[in-house]
Amino acid sequence: MDERLSLFRIEPALFRFDVAYRPGQPQTLIDWQKETGALLVMNGGYFTEAYQATGLVVTDGVASGSSYGDFAGMFAVTPAGPELRWLREQPYEPAEPLVAALQSFPLLVRPGGVLGFPEEDGQTARRTVIGRDGSGRFLFLVADLGYFSLHELAKFLLASDLDLDVALNLDGGLSSGLVLAEPEMSVFPVAYVPVVITVFPAQEP
Repeated sequence: MDERLSLFRIEPALFRFDVAYRPGQPQTLIDWQKETGALLVMNGGYFTEAYQATGLVVTDGVASGSSYGDFAGMFAVTPAGPELRWLREQPYEPAEPLVAALQSFPLLVRPGGVLGFPEEDGQTARRTVIGRDGSGRFLFLVADLGYFSLHELAKFLLASDLDLDVALNLDGGLSSGLVLAEPEMSVFPVAYVPVVITVFPAQEP
């Protein structure tokens, strides 16, 4: 099997993470990058035909939608920085002071480097993944040829040298894509999505 991977490893101390969401008004990843001015933009979680996120989303500290159950995961930005959690171990609490967040599923790698999707369903597609490695760095990954099933991708991630502690599957298929502003690079930048993860250089102190 041949697949093409685009991978970015990001040190959170040097960058600022955020989530942008416009329910009912999707944009291409290129347009999201132009609007936000982000260095990197990657598609987020699942959404309905009306372009409403199916899980919880937090933007500018304001939550919308309903939290998934313990089968899912959440990328969150707290006042202390970004985190990636399994909702079974750390459920969303409405009172917690999140700056930004989005939820998706399944966990491909559960916390501690445990296989998160053990069953093979045979369904292959383009894939988008956000992960955190053993050193606390965040990984943004797009597999854009569409050869991975979720089980194959989970096994690949664990067998790789990426040292992943946790990895969350985001929306795939036609939604899967990424735009990097500098140096200019893109993977399926014409994907129309209502919610994205954005990354900016950290502000100077």
